[in-house]
Amino acid sequence: MNTHPDPDMNPGDEAEPGTPGAGEDVCEICAGSGKQADGKPCPNCGGSGHVMRGIGGG
Repeated sequence: MNTHPDPDMNPGDEAEPGTPGAGEDVCEICAGSGKQADGKPCPNCGGSGHVMRGIGGG
C-alpha cells in the first residue's frame, strides 16, 4: 500500500488525470473559482477549480 500522496492529485480528486472512467468536474468547495473566500487557492482542487471524478461504471 502506498502511503505517500500522489503529487499530481489534489485532495478532491478521486482518480489521476487520464484514468479511464474518470473525468473533470467543477470543485464543489470553491464552485470552480479555484479560490477560497480569502483569495487563497482552494485546498480541495489545488487552485484549478476542477477535480477528477469517477464517471464510469462497470
